[in-house]
Amino acid sequence: MRDMPISIQHHYSLLKHNTFAMDVKAKQFISYKSVDELIEVLNTLRKCGERILHIGSGSNLLFTKDFEGTVLHSDIKFIEEVSRDDQHILFRVGSGMVWDDFCAQMARDNYYGSENLSYIPGEVGASAIQNIGAYGVEVESIIHEVETIEVATGLPRVFQTNECEYDYRDSIFKNNLRGQYIVTAVVFRLSLIPKVNLDYGPLQAFKSQEGVPTAKAIRDAVIDIRRSKLPEPSVLGSAGSFFKNPVIPVEAYQEIAATYADVPHYMVDDRHIKIPAAWLIEQCGWKGKQHGGAAVYEKQPLILVNMGNATPDDIIELAALIEQSVKEKFKIQLHPEVNYI
Repeated sequence: MRDMPISIQHHYSLLKHNTFAMDVKAKQFISYKSVDELIEVLNTLRKCGERILHIGSGSNLLFTKDFEGTVLHSDIKFIEEVSRDDQHILFRVGSGMVWDDFCAQMARDNYYGSENLSYIPGEVGASAIQNIGAYGVEVESIIHEVETIEVATGLPRVFQTNECEYDYRDSIFKNNLRGQYIVTAVVFRLSLIPKVNLDYGPLQAFKSQEGVPTAKAIRDAVIDIRRSKLPEPSVLGSAGSFFKNPVIPVEAYQEIAATYADVPHYMVDDRHIKIPAAWLIEQCGWKGKQHGGAAVYEKQPLILVNMGNATPDDIIELAALIEQSVKEKFKIQLHPEVNYI
């Protein structure tokens, strides 16, 4: 490993690599800059039988303890145009690119599709794994294909969108193929003609304006909304939305609506309805409440925050207490969107 042309750091603090600001350590930390470097690293680690964890910016995980193995991180950064026609343009983007940097460039050039997903923390590779979403849009809607390397063999494989088994905050990379492939690049398909989604929350204000808003105007609005609701990781550690919004049968929704006529809801199909987890949590009285060094964010109850001295157990226990109270009050089981490591 010492002869490899990349940096290998031992007993490495992951404090700057997780937005919950857990000061845990990895036995080894390796950041690679190319697919060839990744393949070389994997081949060496495979011979050693080393445990591997691949992370992005750590914006969707909670480290519960030190990691006794090698943490890998992509430093593959590029945005290149692949092709275009009269209506669409394809960009190939390195997995280590900051997601919002990509969104910013697309909005600046008025390419439509990623603007509703602006200001979501994380990197491009993780976006394809998590199927990130916000304000009525999920990233699967603009993914054309996902380039990967198989961990067990070092061989490349390209997944077409329909092979990724995308679902709400879910993909094949989180389930059947969890830990088996590392994303190295994603090809996105953006629209050259105005194609917007303004049905979600405050974005509906654009509907009253004349003409179609620019991608940048929508991006700016989304950033303002997110900043008003979400803590800056540099101030309060968090992993963004901690829980998934539950999808429940229409009959279960009707039972809740009989008591809470104003319950917010979104139709998924003719048999299922999505209810905001934030509303459920707030109804249970958790908004602003603290447990040890962890707390429910006072402006957005879907966010659990590190008040500065939280332990992993503080956050795990707080999440469990919230799940229990929501289940008791509404008979709904919340599921974390955050991955426990």
